[in-house]
Amino acid sequence: MKNLTALFVLALLILVSSIATSQTKVEWKEKDNFHGIMSETFHPAEEGNFTPIRTRCGEMVEKAIAWQKSAIPADFANVAGIQENLSKLVAGSEALNTKIKANCTDAEILTNLTALHDIFHSVVGLCKTNDK
Repeated sequence: MKNLTALFVLALLILVSSIATSQTKVEWKEKDNFHGIMSETFHPAEEGNFTPIRTRCGEMVEKAIAWQKSAIPADFANVAGIQENLSKLVAGSEALNTKIKANCTDAEILTNLTALHDIFHSVVGLCKTNDK
């Protein structure tokens, strides 16, 4: 009987494990592209290095626009929330780019970039599929 119980538990664990690993992460290339530029500019700015954001803010705007224009994966439940936050991300990126071109202070950049970083994480948090 102990062997039968152990076999049942093992079979159950294998089944649960296979179900968990069969669920795939939804890929969204434009999200990943924006994440790259955000990561490469935000984290240096946190440490006082504003050169990456000053030189690449135009690229951030381009990536934000591309992300906004891309198709939201069909599996995502909160399409309206994602669209709203992507609009904020584009507007904020464009505003930051304008400020940087006008030679704003590092403190202004950090404030605006931090807000964009927060919006980015809001979008990522909304990227949940209907089945979860």
